[in-house]
Amino acid sequence: MSIDAKLDLKDRFSEFFYENLEILKDGLPDYINDKREAAIQNFQKKGIPHTRMEAYKYTDLNPAFEKEYRTYIQPKKIDFDLNDMFRCDVPELETHVVLLLNGWFYQKKTPQKELPNGIIITSFREAANKYPEVIKKHYNQYADTEGESLAALNTAFAQDGVFVYIPRGKTMDKPVQVINLLMDEEDGMTQHRNLIVMEEGSEGQVVVCDHTLSQRNFLTNSVTEVYVGQNAHLDYVRVQNEHNGSTQVSNFYLNQERDSHVSANTITLHGGLIRNNYNLRLNGENCENQTLGLYLTDRGQHIDSHVLMDHAYPQSRSNQLFKGVLDDYATGAFSGRILVREGAQKTEAYQANNNILLTDDARMNSKPQLVIYADDVKCSHGGTSGQLNDNAMFYLRSRGIPRKEAQLLLMYAFAHEIIGEIKIQPLQERIHELVEKRLRGELSRCNFCEMHCGDAGKN
Repeated sequence: MSIDAKLDLKDRFSEFFYENLEILKDGLPDYINDKREAAIQNFQKKGIPHTRMEAYKYTDLNPAFEKEYRTYIQPKKIDFDLNDMFRCDVPELETHVVLLLNGWFYQKKTPQKELPNGIIITSFREAANKYPEVIKKHYNQYADTEGESLAALNTAFAQDGVFVYIPRGKTMDKPVQVINLLMDEEDGMTQHRNLIVMEEGSEGQVVVCDHTLSQRNFLTNSVTEVYVGQNAHLDYVRVQNEHNGSTQVSNFYLNQERDSHVSANTITLHGGLIRNNYNLRLNGENCENQTLGLYLTDRGQHIDSHVLMDHAYPQSRSNQLFKGVLDDYATGAFSGRILVREGAQKTEAYQANNNILLTDDARMNSKPQLVIYADDVKCSHGGTSGQLNDNAMFYLRSRGIPRKEAQLLLMYAFAHEIIGEIKIQPLQERIHELVEKRLRGELSRCNFCEMHCGDAGKN
């Protein structure tokens, strides 16, 4: 089902929404469906973000949304075994594997799981019907559907995704690995919805891997809501590795309660245009949050990271560190804001964005910000963009290391600060290998895919 390309973008999505409202509602409970029309109305007020908006000043999403896509409001039948053609870039990682195909939970690969200790790993669609008391409490409670039009658009169209639930005091025996696959013979758009709920004193690890398996243009507009209860611990890692014909808008909403610990790390290896929105609320005393990002871009790729770290209560600590290596004529943007609310005394918050520009044509726009309404805090922010350190290069060259190898060593050391924070050791080791290959230009966009898409998305 495609959207009429002749209409204005706002009207195009709204018309498609109302034409297919019964299909969108089918199989989902009223408490999900009742939020759809208010969401599409919120979307229509603002439409697709544009560069006249301060938050999207350096990222123009309109050309991507203007394309005519097949929109996956119903799952598409796949007539072959994905196991025969795809292996994730992180093989042999012992995980509970969950597979999304074009935004829909792929039952053949990943059946519903209810573990003996009460942990649930299932599709969002299944969970909405089977566990309404949990979903109703958290669904759409953290996503900003009034201020962020694309979160509203997702809420209007949301039908499936992943649900992870860890009950009070339980620890997950091994990580959940969510593999997002995009594959079709025509251009496609997906809007999956994910919900992670961790109750008091629970512990868990989530790994998300994004891949494209065919050479068509794809657009993803996803929303992930995460609730981390009192004294709970979450390690979250995302690996983005899609081809240059892909556009990904990722909206990540986190709510942390007191004494909780969260580490969120995003590694971007490939992608045409990526906008990562992080909305992080430390909603209790003594929270700890570490939000990190590493992006490696070349040619015409563009990556934009937009972070809001909201300290709502006293005595919490946060650290933001985003690093990028930009080659050829790649472009990037970083906008990070630390908000310390009135009364959030004894807050410690740090933010940095550091970038290496390998050519004169690479461009990076960085805007770290502090907004502080308390007087007893320790906060700092900063950003750097420049070429490799001349003194370090001279030191390595003077010891007989060829120039190209010296560059690689410096870039690898630059990236290690982010990768070294990945808590899952086998994953950390694998990401080190992938990043090294990426820096050497040896990592294809679908490194372990057997489809051989060739020059997919080289625009």
